[in-house]
Formats: sequence, C-alpha cells, structure tokens
Amino acid sequence: MSFIEQFAMIAVVHFLAVASPGPDFALIFKQSIRYNRTIAIYSSLGIATGIILHVTYSLVGIGLLIASDQRLLTLLTYLAASYFCYIAWHGLRAKPPKDEEISSQNSDITEADFPSNRKAFITGFLINGLNVKATLFFVSLFSVVISPDTALNIKLIYGSYLVAATGVWFIALSYLLTLPKVRSLLHVKGYWVDRIMGGVLLLLAIQLVWNNLST
Repeated sequence: MSFIEQFAMIAVVHFLAVASPGPDFALIFKQSIRYNRTIAIYSSLGIATGIILHVTYSLVGIGLLIASDQRLLTLLTYLAASYFCYIAWHGLRAKPPKDEEISSQNSDITEADFPSNRKAFITGFLINGLNVKATLFFVSLFSVVISPDTALNIKLIYGSYLVAATGVWFIALSYLLTLPKVRSLLHVKGYWVDRIMGGVLLLLAIQLVWNNLST
C-alpha cells in the first residue's frame, strides 16, 4: 500500500470515528452550551493532546501490550468508566434556568462557576486519554494500515495528522455550538443537553464495564 493510500485510509477512518457520538463529542457539546467557546476550545486541545497517548502507544507497541494483557485492559477500562461516571453525575444533576435568566438569555451559572482553562484542558485530556475504545481503535488502525517496514518519519506524519485533525474538528465544533443563534436556540433547554450527555456518558461507562465482564 502506497503512502497516499495509507494516508487516505487513515484520514477517512479517523474522520468517521471522530465525528461519531462518543465521550469526546459529549464533552465538547456540554462545554460549549453550558460554559463558553474558550472553555470548549481548551477542552478540545486536551482531547487532541490525549490522542498523542494513543498514537504513542501504537507506534511503540505498548498499545498492543495493553490490548493483549487482560489485567491492564481491565484496569484501564475501570478507570475510564469511573471518570465517565464522574462527568455524567454532574451532567445528570443539571437544573433548568430560572425565569429571569431565560428572559435575559443569561446562563444558569455565573462566570465565577466556570472551570479554569487548565481544568477544561485536563478534563478533555482525561476523557480521551482514559478512553479504552480509543486505545483499541488506534492499535487496530495502525496494525492494519502500517506495516513493520514503514519508516519512522512516515509514522510520525500519520500521528501528527491524527492529533491535528482531532483538534481542528473539535475546535470547529466548539465554534459552531457557540454561535449566538445556536446558543440562543439551546439556551432554554440547555440543561436537558447536560442531562442527555450525562446519560450518554453513563451508558458508555456501563457498556465498557459490561463488555469487560463479558470477555
């Protein structure tokens, strides 16, 4: 398989994966609607940084070790499920805005309640870095597309693209969801977004644990 063919396959498969609903998407949706564009962008950068972990795992073979060692895989699975439950708990407890906040189009939380940029970044990093499905995805993708003879510089190009493409996608999503018209449309029902995304993360956590117990 030529470089162009490999790159095209990686780009297409990665886009389908990153555009599908999952914990990363749920987080950016929540951060964009509940907080603001800056918080969502820092979370997006954290997610992109988390991709570096998965790419590194795959390039140096650690990911294959994790995928083949049931104990390590179980540990990572429960860590991910626990963190997903933590984020889901806060989403499920979201409350509707008060009448005066609806009429003024203000958020139901004050700016003082916003997470710091650092915390938003770390949240994005942990959501992606602890996602066992992402680890298995990248190990599988690299195993199928990249051969042992592939040069290191080519692998680094692929890895850099995956990190950059992930960041660009979620930053673009952050911009879209924080457009005035979109925010205005979702403002009144924003707490339902929090609850739904919390439910999605809770289901993902349950699925992770269930799949692990079933293997």
